[in-house]
Amino acid sequence: MSGHLITVYVPRDSAALSVGADAVAAAIRAEASSRGLPLRIVRNGSRGMLYLEPLVEVETAEGRVAYGPVTPADVPGLFDAGFLTGGGHALGHGPTEDIPYFKKQERLTFARCGIIDPLSVEDYRAHGGFRGLENALAMSSAEIVKVVTDSGLRGRGGAGFPTGIKWNTVMQAKADEKFVCCNADEGDSGTFADRMIIEGDPFCLIEGMTIAAIAVGATSGYVYMRSEYPHATATLRHAIKLAYDEGWLGDNIHGTDRTFHLDVRVGAGAYICGEETAMLESLEGKRGMVRAKPPLPALEGLFGKPTVVNNVLSLCSVPIILDKGGEYYRDFGVGRSRGTLPFQLAGNIKQGGIVEKAFGITLHELLYEYGGGTISGRPIRAVQVGGPLGAYLPPSQFDLPKDYEAFAAQEAMVGHGGIVVFDDTVDMARQARFAMEFCVAESCGKCTPCRIGSTRGMETLDKIIAGKNVDANLTLLADLCEVMVDGSLCAMGGMTPYPVRSAVKHFPEDFRKTPRNSGAVRVTHIAAE
Repeated sequence: MSGHLITVYVPRDSAALSVGADAVAAAIRAEASSRGLPLRIVRNGSRGMLYLEPLVEVETAEGRVAYGPVTPADVPGLFDAGFLTGGGHALGHGPTEDIPYFKKQERLTFARCGIIDPLSVEDYRAHGGFRGLENALAMSSAEIVKVVTDSGLRGRGGAGFPTGIKWNTVMQAKADEKFVCCNADEGDSGTFADRMIIEGDPFCLIEGMTIAAIAVGATSGYVYMRSEYPHATATLRHAIKLAYDEGWLGDNIHGTDRTFHLDVRVGAGAYICGEETAMLESLEGKRGMVRAKPPLPALEGLFGKPTVVNNVLSLCSVPIILDKGGEYYRDFGVGRSRGTLPFQLAGNIKQGGIVEKAFGITLHELLYEYGGGTISGRPIRAVQVGGPLGAYLPPSQFDLPKDYEAFAAQEAMVGHGGIVVFDDTVDMARQARFAMEFCVAESCGKCTPCRIGSTRGMETLDKIIAGKNVDANLTLLADLCEVMVDGSLCAMGGMTPYPVRSAVKHFPEDFRKTPRNSGAVRVTHIAAE
């Protein structure tokens, strides 16, 4: 805070912008000007309490005080109530850090998100930024990989593969060139953590990728962004330029012999490019289609060179691990699921947003203690966890701990941490059909079980919904799901049966209702971009 100026924070996060944050910032600036009150407006990221956006915060002697959700019409009343000094108002929530939704979290990866100006290197440094990279610059590759391995960090993109093992494979590979690629194609329904941290703390990703590059001996890297994230893309590109200007990227990073060059590439809107090998094909300028494995990308990845492919949240977890040590991070979590994950509450939920907690928290705690139940006020009937390929879980499984192995045992997945909530008006047969329809639209088409199986699955579900030979078609659907799981080349076809099987298992009554219109959408053309 400079001089006597009061600092007001208004998020520039896309979620806040979508509900009028720019207009709120303009209204605050105009109102302050008309009253002759000098203030400084900082456009921070979001704290993750999306149900309160736009969340305006004011810096006071006692810390930041929150007000929200604020509209431009609320601004004069806020000034009248003395909000610049933390005055009481109907929209007031007291000190931001004391809001129960936020206070009960364990913020490791998102520690700076919503607190700093996302495009201020000075702010980033003042809140612990680049300490992990400074440590890494003084370490050998093997030492860095050991710290990451000791932390127990696993891939946050959905597969949960141990990060240290992947890095060690790339480190030991012999090649004249290696790459680090960040998969930021966040396509799962109900997920927004990647976008939020890139918009709210982009240097964290830059730092994590640079540490990965030093660890494995890579000199170039790419962030593969989804086309639907223009604000995140612009923020990241700006942050990369600032990192170059400050010597945190480029040749001879901060006077050392380490080099890392980073760039951004934007996809064309294909869900399949969230799969690592399809992403690599797209980065090479080809159509995004899955590659057969082996060879693994760790040995033959981008342009045939050894490549680290990690998700945004995996790489953003690395700086704090290198700053505070592998043991510090490993102390959070349960079993083989170590550290924290930002769980994302979406769908029919009263208090949607990000909840970063250690693994082991239950769905029930997330849905009710944080989410507050449904926004409709009706009972929760089902939640889909882990994106459009994730299983639908009924209330009887809400005590399941968020743990990779516990979910896998129920043919479910934690995935990227997305949780989409449905109340008791949902038709689960239609949701099962949607899973197959989604696969029809998004399959890359390379393998028959996925390409043809999803179309046959959608047709079979249409017959079930219409009440035609229900028993025979349910048997056929079960056989078809088995073929897709066992025969598909990647998780697109291999996991599409998860939501279908879970819907049939947990909500059988929805598949034997009085025949009704399926609401089928005829897919006439799928454009390949």
